[in-house]
Amino acid sequence: MQNITGFAAAAIVFFTSGTAGAVDPPAMKEGLWSIRNQGVNNPGAKKSENTSTICRSHAYDQHVLQDAKSVKGCTTLSETLQGSNYSIHSHCVAAGTEIDSKSTVTFKGDTAAHSESHATYTPPLSGITETTVIQDQKYVGSCPAGIQPGDITLPDGKVVHTWKP
Repeated sequence: MQNITGFAAAAIVFFTSGTAGAVDPPAMKEGLWSIRNQGVNNPGAKKSENTSTICRSHAYDQHVLQDAKSVKGCTTLSETLQGSNYSIHSHCVAAGTEIDSKSTVTFKGDTAAHSESHATYTPPLSGITETTVIQDQKYVGSCPAGIQPGDITLPDGKVVHTWKP
């Protein structure tokens, strides 16, 4: 369950950091961001919830954008930005599973974003047929000493370095 929810949550971080297409949502403020994830995997309505932080910079967001553009096996079916609402519908094939996902991000200035994502897996991936992830991100201030852009602090306090500029 954690892998599926983690995959969907990572996708949302991509969507709020930058996009895989021609639509450019607003730039987000550089610094430390709190990310609250709520996920539900089916069958079984297995819920998960966690809060982590990530240190962001515009350079890191551009890196994430480039990574999102290069995901093999994925196609953006539609993408729109209307006011502060960004929506994307994509289709991926990974390990023999088709993943159809739809996400909407509502930007609240450059210091907060709310996203909702739904993905279906055909055939099921690790027994999961669908995942829904709701994520709230908010700017909390400057990144602490020793924390660099791309560093994620997990709920248990472990820091994961995801990028080296």
